Amino acid sequence: MPQTPSTTPVVAAAKPKPPEPPPSLREGDLAALAAPALIAILKDAAAPEFRKAKACVRLGELGAREAVPLLAALLDDEHLSVYARYGLEPIKDPSVDDALRAAAGKLKGVRQIGVINSINKRRDYKAGPMLAKMIHGTDVDLARAAAAALGSVGGTSAMRDLQAALPKTSGMTRMAVADASLVCAERLLEEGKREEAMAFYTALTAPDVPKPVRLAAMNGILREESPARRPR
Repeated sequence: MPQTPSTTPVVAAAKPKPPEPPPSLREGDLAALAAPALIAILKDAAAPEFRKAKACVRLGELGAREAVPLLAALLDDEHLSVYARYGLEPIKDPSVDDALRAAAGKLKGVRQIGVINSINKRRDYKAGPMLAKMIHGTDVDLARAAAAALGSVGGTSAMRDLQAALPKTSGMTRMAVADASLVCAERLLEEGKREEAMAFYTALTAPDVPKPVRLAAMNGILREESPARRPR
């Protein structure tokens, strides 16, 4: 006789819960800490690296100006440099820009480039001369980061430095300088310096400028000369 199929429901085995992370790797409590407690974590030599990293980021979220010296001291740390930058970038205080400029002049390699990227985000005008000098160095990655930061800073001085660098650079650095020049022209427009921006766009349409940038500059001129954008 044929066997009757079993009607007993199959119950899936319960998935085991993932193990709880050890206290040193839990970040929930850090979100509730005030700046003094977070600073204490950074000062504690025995504090786990994970908690120090999270404390750096949280101090930036709080805009803790009093943490700037401690965060600046970590900019050369092999493991915490990135987190120190994340902490510094949102803090609205001139001491951050001072610290980043000082570090950019001392650090080397990826940590120096990281600091330049932070200067880029903060658009520190005082960093302009230093960035302009870095464009002409032998480190191509640093030169490209410096060019991008200088374009982001914007202003008349940055425009002049980028214009001067364009014919003196080559390869990837020259492309970075050209791209930064477009950004700088946009910054000039934002600052109400339309005449300078238009002159910069015109300079970027020269035949020896990389083609993508030349076309973008032409587009910028057409956009700004349209009836809707032209000053009356």
